[in-house]
Amino acid sequence: MKAGGSAPRRVLVVWCPDWPEAAEDQEAGPGARAFEQVVSAVEAFCPRVEVIRPGVCAIGAAGPARYFGGEESLAGKLTGAIGGLGLACQTGIADGLFAAQLAAQARRPGAVVAPGGGAAFLAPQPVTALGSPELADLLPRLGITTLGEFAALPVAEAANQFGTEGVRAHRLARGLDPRPLAPRPPSADLSVSLEFDPPAEQSEPVAFAAKTLADQMHSRLAASGLACVRVQVQAVCEDGREITRLWRHDGLLSALAVAERVRWQLDGWRTGQRGRGEGGRGERGRGEGDQGDLGRAGGITLLRLTPDQLVRDVGRQLGLWGDAVISDRVARAAIRVQAMLGHGAVLCPVLAGGRSPAEQVALVPFGDAGTPLLPAGRLPAGRLPAGRPWPGKIPAPAPATVYPVPLSARVTDDSGATVTVTGRAQVSGRPARLWLWPSAAGGRSLAVTSWAGPWPVTERWWDPATSRRRARFQFVTEDEDAWLAVVQDGRWLIEASYD
Repeated sequence: MKAGGSAPRRVLVVWCPDWPEAAEDQEAGPGARAFEQVVSAVEAFCPRVEVIRPGVCAIGAAGPARYFGGEESLAGKLTGAIGGLGLACQTGIADGLFAAQLAAQARRPGAVVAPGGGAAFLAPQPVTALGSPELADLLPRLGITTLGEFAALPVAEAANQFGTEGVRAHRLARGLDPRPLAPRPPSADLSVSLEFDPPAEQSEPVAFAAKTLADQMHSRLAASGLACVRVQVQAVCEDGREITRLWRHDGLLSALAVAERVRWQLDGWRTGQRGRGEGGRGERGRGEGDQGDLGRAGGITLLRLTPDQLVRDVGRQLGLWGDAVISDRVARAAIRVQAMLGHGAVLCPVLAGGRSPAEQVALVPFGDAGTPLLPAGRLPAGRLPAGRPWPGKIPAPAPATVYPVPLSARVTDDSGATVTVTGRAQVSGRPARLWLWPSAAGGRSLAVTSWAGPWPVTERWWDPATSRRRARFQFVTEDEDAWLAVVQDGRWLIEASYD
């Protein structure tokens, strides 16, 4: 792209719509290993592939299109090559990455936006396509529902009303890249590298070293008044082979984000090499059971990070109360522990979807997309996304303690009979006593002083094998403790307790 506000270069985006949102292998990052086969297929058409995230990658379209007979022919050949792997894929070609991504997500298998037609293609798109929850909520309330309407605003008004994020979104809506590139490459070499002696046999120490190298790279960039939105990661193996990838991020690539992508790259390449180098026989490579073992390629002897795409550093707004500084300290400590004990040794809670409190929190490895420092919205396999309506879930406030295994209990009325709930959510009697079995809390029997419920819910009624019908209650007992109880098939359980 030329400096200033001229149109960006032609970009082809490959998007796998069926790519799992959950991580298939927590050790390797969210689907990074399995995505290696897609990247390898794309590399047959263009050696410089930008991995935006597992499931989405991009290449410059101009050169490959001339070689393969035009943009539509290139898109068709790419779709066929990836389809031959048994994977569904859609491609889009447009001026700039943003428009190409939206074109790839169109219903057609391949979508080509004519050169210079990016603004017209983007105009009817909803403002939610900008990927900013704040603007997606604010702009419709101001009567702006499409990118065309947002692009019609004067640039100065967008900056005054919506700040730096508004300027970036306004450029996207106009069909431009979010930030102008630096007009000239810097005179100094801003790449950083580290040699490993002896060679690093596992990917975790390399990822830990990448965090330190990324800090050094960002310091050099800051000294030149620049920032990096794309980085080239090059790893040289003991046998001379090189592993090179271009990684892009929606925002500026932090040191932690660079370390995460190095781990994805090494683990994904290792799996791809194992599948190709062993003739598909399913044999295990050397040390496959170890954390991030690099297999038969030997250890890593050199790691180099090169800032491949630079922008002017306009600064960032830090959070109040020093939150950014504290988060960075936590990140450094967590990565040190992961380097010693493995990627899955440090877990972070993230919100998930569901009706019970145990379903509403998931633990994912620190640094994976979806953790608080990298909110990209991915969850472990079997977890559902939060933020969707969940009829029948318990009301606020959330319980303080959720038991991994629900505690056995019994609830009786004044006559001593077990309280039951009918299919029409009718309670057989007023709950009077809560019995906690010896395995729960010493075999206590507590008087119920107040209660709320029931909240009935029928889940997966269409599947007889997994369907269940249950009702939840909240109880306050004579010792002033509060409990979340559930009854299913006449059996009472304590799921959680409140402080």
